[in-house]
Amino acid sequence: MFSERTNWRLAQNRFTQAVEEVRASGAKILDLSASNPTRVGLEYNAQEILQALSSPRSLDYDPQAKGLLSARQAVACYYRDQHGVRDPNPDRIVLTTSTSEGYSYVFRLLCNAGDELLVPKPSYPLFEFLADLQDVRLLPYPLIYDHGWQMDFHSLERALTNRTRGVVVVHPNNPTGSYVQASEFGPLNKFCSEHALALIVDEVFLDYRLDDSAHASFAGNNDTLTFTLSGLSKIAALPQMKVSWVITSGPETEVDAAMGRLEVIADTYLSMNAPVQWAVPSLLDQRGHIQQQLMERIKANLAQLDANLAGQNACQRLCVHGGWYAILRVPVTKSDEELAIELVQEEQVLLHPGHFYDFPSDGSLVLSLITPKEEFGEGTRRVLRRLNS
Repeated sequence: MFSERTNWRLAQNRFTQAVEEVRASGAKILDLSASNPTRVGLEYNAQEILQALSSPRSLDYDPQAKGLLSARQAVACYYRDQHGVRDPNPDRIVLTTSTSEGYSYVFRLLCNAGDELLVPKPSYPLFEFLADLQDVRLLPYPLIYDHGWQMDFHSLERALTNRTRGVVVVHPNNPTGSYVQASEFGPLNKFCSEHALALIVDEVFLDYRLDDSAHASFAGNNDTLTFTLSGLSKIAALPQMKVSWVITSGPETEVDAAMGRLEVIADTYLSMNAPVQWAVPSLLDQRGHIQQQLMERIKANLAQLDANLAGQNACQRLCVHGGWYAILRVPVTKSDEELAIELVQEEQVLLHPGHFYDFPSDGSLVLSLITPKEEFGEGTRRVLRRLNS
C-alpha cells in the first residue's frame, strides 16, 4: 500500500526508549541536547514580534511565487549589511517555509529519480529523509579532523559518478562547527565547475562564529551555480515563524535557467503565508538582540566545558569555530549509543551519541551550547565524572 520511499524503520531506538523511561519515572533530566531556542530562557521582544504579525495588508491575497518583494528585499539587505554580499538581487531569492522545503525545491530542480548528491559526513541526519522523499541518493564525503576540520577533496573525486548532480556543504557544519575555509572556496568551485555540479550550501548557523576569522557567505559566490539556504529559525531564533529562503548565484545564464524553473516549483505550492511575509523585515531586525544573548550563552558554556575538562585526561573537546554545538571525544569502552543511555539512566544527563550525526566510529558525544548555563555546567560535570571514574 505504501511507497518504498517511506519504508523507514519507525520503531523507537533504544536511546529514545531509555530517555522516555527516565522521564516517565519523574526524574529531572539535564538536557544537553537542547535545539529549540524558544525553550532555553532567551528574552524575546514579544511586543514587536507579535505586532509585526498583525499587518492589515495580510487580509489581501497577493500570490507571488518567489515571495513578497518587501520580504525578499529585507533578506537581500541582511546579506549586504551583515555579510558584505555585493548587490544581492531580490529577484534571485525564493522564500520557503523552511530550509527543508528549500532543499526539496533544489533537489527536485537538479535531480531525476536515482540521481546523486554528495553530502558531508559527519552532518545533520535530516538529509537522509529529505533525499528519500525526493528519490535522491546520497553519497557521503568525509570531513577530516586534524587540529580542525577539513574537506577531503580526494574523497569527493572518488565518490563522484555519472549520476552526481551536486555537492551539499554546511557552512558551518552541524555538529562539527567547522566553516568552509577560505583556502577551500577555490578548489570547491573548481571541482563543481569541472564536473558540472551545483553547490547547495546550508548557512543557517553562519552568524554564530566563535573566532575573529572572516567567513564569507556563499550567497555572493558567482563562480559556479550555487544555492544558498538559510532562515529565521537560527538567524533570529524564531523556528516557529517558518521563514526560510533559497538564494541562487553563479554564472548568469545558469542562474536565469534555474530561477525560471524554481519559480514554477514555488508557484505550484505557494506555501508562504501573508502575515509572516509582511513581518519578515521586522523579524530579521530581531536578530541583533537575540544573537547577542545566544553568543554570550555559547561562549560561557564553552568556557565552562573547558574549565571542567582541565582537571581530567579522559576526554577532550574538538575544535569548534561556529554554530550551537560542541563535540566531546571520549574513551571507546562501549558504543556511543550505550554510553548515552548509561548517562541518561545513571546521571540523568541527555546528550546525543555521535552516530546520530554519522560519525564513522564510536567515541563522540554531541552537546548543545545553547543549554541554560547552570544546567550545562552541572550536566557536563556529571558526564565527565562518569567518564573519568
